Amino acid sequence: MTKRILILSAYLWASPNTLFAIAVGMLLGGRMRLHSGVLEIHGHRVRRVLASMPIAANAMTMGHVVFGQSPVALDRTRLHERVHVHQYERWGPFFIPAYLACSAYLYLVGRDGYRDNPFEVAAYAVDDPGHPRLRTGHPTE
Repeated sequence: MTKRILILSAYLWASPNTLFAIAVGMLLGGRMRLHSGVLEIHGHRVRRVLASMPIAANAMTMGHVVFGQSPVALDRTRLHERVHVHQYERWGPFFIPAYLACSAYLYLVGRDGYRDNPFEVAAYAVDDPGHPRLRTGHPTE
């Protein structure tokens, strides 16, 4: 019973971002599929939006929703994006401000606001745990 309450609490805590992402997915006419409790959305408009972001993305997470350029991209990035899902479960509505604040700070101190962002470092660790950036924190250190 306690585990179910914790799971429900995590979904509720992340729900503002999840609901916003579902609305965006519907506006973009994305195709939706449920995979392990996470809604995955893809489609040609989703692909265009992700490709045109300041840092082009194969996939992007908002709450319990993952947008992907294609079903293949969703499969390929699933582990990485699930780390972000868990981060949303911990940070809830504060995830996006915390992520952006970390990026802004890193840019201000001359670091890479994306790759050096601790939220991304944690997600990339599941992709390649031996990557030099993950061991040292920055490729030039």
